Amino acid sequence: MSAETLSPSAKVFLLPDLGEGLTEAELVNWLVAEGDTVVVDQPVAEVETAKSTVEVPSPFAGVVTRLHGEAGTTINVGAPLISVRPDGAPGAPAGSADAEAYREEERAGVDVPSDGEVASAPAASEAEADAGGSGNVLIGYGTPGTGTGGRTRRRKSAAAAPAPAAAAPAAPVNEPATETQAVLCISPLVRKLARDAGIDLRSISGSGANGMILRRDVEQALGSSKASQTDSVASAGSGRAAASTLSGTGDEDRRSGLGISDRIPVKGVRKTVAEAMSRSRREIPEATVWVDVDATALVNLRAELKRRQPDSTPGILAFVARFALAGLAKYPELNTRIVEREDGTSEILRFDGVNLGIAAQTDRGLMVPSVHRADRLSARELDAEIRRLAAVARDGKATPAELTSGTFTLNNYGVFGVDGSAAIINYPEAAILGLGRIIDRPWVVEGELDVRKVTELTLAFDHRVCDGGVAGGFLRYVADAIENPGGVLADL
Repeated sequence: MSAETLSPSAKVFLLPDLGEGLTEAELVNWLVAEGDTVVVDQPVAEVETAKSTVEVPSPFAGVVTRLHGEAGTTINVGAPLISVRPDGAPGAPAGSADAEAYREEERAGVDVPSDGEVASAPAASEAEADAGGSGNVLIGYGTPGTGTGGRTRRRKSAAAAPAPAAAAPAAPVNEPATETQAVLCISPLVRKLARDAGIDLRSISGSGANGMILRRDVEQALGSSKASQTDSVASAGSGRAAASTLSGTGDEDRRSGLGISDRIPVKGVRKTVAEAMSRSRREIPEATVWVDVDATALVNLRAELKRRQPDSTPGILAFVARFALAGLAKYPELNTRIVEREDGTSEILRFDGVNLGIAAQTDRGLMVPSVHRADRLSARELDAEIRRLAAVARDGKATPAELTSGTFTLNNYGVFGVDGSAAIINYPEAAILGLGRIIDRPWVVEGELDVRKVTELTLAFDHRVCDGGVAGGFLRYVADAIENPGGVLADL
């Protein structure tokens, strides 16, 4: 990308770190169009991070001169999001052929920022800072005077770059890349497009300047590849051809011999869940204890409260949460976190309070919003907060703070009709308590067989922070509270 193709007066707003420490976000929808006039803090785009969907406000006022990417594409943190020409600034120069070609590429994907853009962004930010900034805050990231958000990527300065030993002759245009030299490609997304399609960039002749490979070059190669595959399949026999026709992508899985119906990129929430679960299994030496619980007394208690206060009676989950919080006060080892220090040592962090995470299944995947300082809330207050968090999580509106601040998690997998689960600890927490479905089961009461409301509690815990005695004591405390809720009132 060339800085000369950009309007020298335009301010380039780079996608900021949205406060989650993430490196990329998916552009869901543009809220403005090129040519629109925007004001400071006006939402210009809706992006979906691994945690939630948020609106990104513009730190600049003026006319939108460029939207860097299309809806559905993934933008790296620090890459250009939108360009705005301030009011009163001269317009962009007439577009040259190269500039128009570049704009086509921009519309097709996302490009890395040029040095000129990156250099201009801080200047724009400083200008905003001088002006007092927007003052708006976007879920952990503030626009005042920053322009680009909290985290930026360090780039090598020209002074730091090693100077060439001698002037080398200019490389001829379209000279094939050597094994040690990366192939020139217009965009990481175009490079990814080729990689996903199994196309070696070295086999493509770039049509851009100095042989740079553009999106159309990859798409052209992809079209040729598909045509070749179609011809190959057609000549392989009618049976093989019929099987290929049934598959959605035309590809065949070598391991199973079955056609591949779809390829779904692992990104967004699914990518975050996958990484967190893998890290939890990889780093936490967990152990699991469980116990069957007679919940008849709790169910009857709630039914009686429901009869008298039909509109404000907490749910069973809120009562169990209240019992778990009382149990954590007795066994604080489970409300901790292991932290590895830079010198190779580790320490256990204990917290003054509990942020209770509630595992919630949503259309976007598994979410674990947490109730801040849940230890201070009653069962009724917990019930209201749990319902609120579940709703915002389902709508994709939970804040990063709500989704990342938990210290202990409660998982009600009983809503799926299952009795138990060897749940994975929500990294980097130290324990997770699971609640199975409550069903009628035969149960011995005072020597007599009876039908009772029975559930199963399961506790997975980090064996580094405590031993089985603590875990068993906590689990037994919660179980006793469910079986005899009136007996724990003094603790609540």
